[in-house]
Amino acid sequence: MATTPATVPRARAHAPWSATAWRDTAFVASGVPLQVAGWLIAVSLWTVWTPEKAVKILLLAGASVVLVLLALRPLTSWQRERCWAMLGLHIPRMPGFDDGNLRDTLRDLRSPELWRVLQYHMVAGPFLALGGLGVIAAWASGALLTVSGVYGWALPSSSPMSPITHPARIAVLSGAGVLLLAAAPWAAAGVRLLDARAASALLGPDRARELERRVEDLAEKRASVVDAADLERRRIERDLHDGAQQRLVSLALGLGLARETLSGVPDEAMQVIVEAHEEAKEALTELRTLVRGLHPAVLEDRGLDAALSGVAARVPLPVRLRVEAEPRASSTVEAVAYFVVSEALTNVVKHARATQVDVAVIRRGDVLHVTVTDDGAGGADPSGGAGASGGRGAAGGTGLAGLARRVRSVDGTFRITSPAGGPTTVTVELPCAL
Repeated sequence: MATTPATVPRARAHAPWSATAWRDTAFVASGVPLQVAGWLIAVSLWTVWTPEKAVKILLLAGASVVLVLLALRPLTSWQRERCWAMLGLHIPRMPGFDDGNLRDTLRDLRSPELWRVLQYHMVAGPFLALGGLGVIAAWASGALLTVSGVYGWALPSSSPMSPITHPARIAVLSGAGVLLLAAAPWAAAGVRLLDARAASALLGPDRARELERRVEDLAEKRASVVDAADLERRRIERDLHDGAQQRLVSLALGLGLARETLSGVPDEAMQVIVEAHEEAKEALTELRTLVRGLHPAVLEDRGLDAALSGVAARVPLPVRLRVEAEPRASSTVEAVAYFVVSEALTNVVKHARATQVDVAVIRRGDVLHVTVTDDGAGGADPSGGAGASGGRGAAGGTGLAGLARRVRSVDGTFRITSPAGGPTTVTVELPCAL
């Protein structure tokens, strides 16, 4: 079988004469004194004083613990420097551990960073040191056994190490030395890999906590974006209501007044006035619908009950509405609930062929439950395509897909049950703790 290019550098890298083998050996050898330093510091006081009374033993044990805690930060810093200088492995600092002092450490002995560092220096470190000593012993023993035959020529022929009188023994010893020299680079690479992984996992930030922190940060940023979008919609709604809508009202009133009061105007001119008046009224109606779709003012002023009552009153179907949303949720959550009901009712009118609709908006604890049920034909497509509720509604989304996206923007849940023949039930749960 032909050797792949990927395997050739790997074998050469672990040859006894390769730079990688010597780098790994130097790395694991340099770690031995640092990895046993924790226990050496812990037992140092016991070598100069061995108390017999329980109180003195406890005092000496406490002093040993304090010495170890004092040594943790410099030992950890040196280990990180060793990893960076010899392997190019960067282990980030832990603000909760590196920025404190002994008083902070004693104040918070439950710190997970402290216990992870202790695990490295007091548990993993000694085993890694044993591995490093084993690598050093393999190199030294291999070198000595390999040259034992050469050394044997300088001995008398009667010596048990003489290659003349004991050639088989010398051959076995030299072969064992060659095998040790061949195995030493692989052992060094294994210990180096274990040490690097242990140092990254125990001397750097906890990956799980880092991911959790990043998720929380992303959730906060997303909530900020959603709130900013809601504020922008409200600003646009106010600008349209106070600006363009008022101008259209004035224009429609002026055209209506001209239409009713002007006399002696040519028929062609009057027709233009009439058409302009009708266009102005249609534009005003469309603008009012757009304003309600952005963010109805009644929602901010009077809450969900009043806003949804207005929506239900405009639906050409009997709507039984129940709203129990006190205390009020944030404006963003209320806006999502409003648009969910508005979009669902619009889709029911357009697609469901229903005779009545039940809407319930109830707050239970920190969750706002929204339920819209119709007695229509059912078969709604959750993807927002064809079906009872699969169309483009007033809320601006694309059917159910738009509703689901809007609900997920505030970490809510969206479910729909719509068997063929009905009924169709849209259930939404919105967290109010925003």
